[in-house]
Amino acid sequence: MKKRDVALVLSSGGAKGFAHIGVINALKRHGFNIHSVAGASMGSLIGGLYTTGELDNFVDFMDNMDLREMMKLIDITISSKGLIKGDKVIAKLKELIPDRNIEDLKLPYCAVATDIVSGEEKVFTDGKLYDAIRASISIPTVFTPHVIDGHYYVDGGVVNPIPVNRVKRKWRDIVVAVNVNAMIPVKKKPEPKKVQRKYPEQLKLLIEKIENIVPKNRADHIGIFNLTNKSLNLMLNQISELTLKLDPPDIQIDLSVDAFGMFDFYKAKEIIESGDIAAEKAIKKYLKR
Repeated sequence: MKKRDVALVLSSGGAKGFAHIGVINALKRHGFNIHSVAGASMGSLIGGLYTTGELDNFVDFMDNMDLREMMKLIDITISSKGLIKGDKVIAKLKELIPDRNIEDLKLPYCAVATDIVSGEEKVFTDGKLYDAIRASISIPTVFTPHVIDGHYYVDGGVVNPIPVNRVKRKWRDIVVAVNVNAMIPVKKKPEPKKVQRKYPEQLKLLIEKIENIVPKNRADHIGIFNLTNKSLNLMLNQISELTLKLDPPDIQIDLSVDAFGMFDFYKAKEIIESGDIAAEKAIKKYLKR
């Protein structure tokens, strides 16, 4: 098969966006050449790290991440603008993969964010990579907005959760769009039995606080963060469906919005695998045309 150039579009979706890594793996395995990337929110993070050529460093880090280490990256703030500052996460990413200008990346890349004051979409095609990523991943009420030159930026998914119209194209390439917010049925696996772990008292208190705000997928548990999670999922799905109808990609890879939670960051390996499986099916279907 002749190697095909791919313009890759990666949707927002919180932790579900780890599936983008599995999609990238499947595309490479089938000989596709990813020549440009556009992403929103988690899609901007995975896409941006991929264009540095060092995504494997991030994957290795996540493979070795346990709950204790993950808790250390959560910098809770009392700000009225959000729950998490996000400084520790970005600092850790910079340790793994040094910051650089978007113009110096190996591939054309853009990240979308939302100017929450003006309501306008911001498309980052230059400037510091981690500024673009931090702006794009700022889930409202969860992360504090990212301020650049006096502008307050929140999650790109608010206005453009799957930026098909922003990816850089070239002659005779194909567009591959990954939507991790699709409203498709999913068969839930039974929850494994919880293992009781012993933690230091300070860590135990922090874990309890996080468990109280992170959705547990219980229908009868409608707290502010569960409500935010469900509302964002509905919004992302509706905008994504409209975007894909207006500008249909050559290969559309859908993952169920209910397969994983927006905050299931500790399930990275499982989510990556789900992205690979979904991509494999979609790619094979495309190749049979």
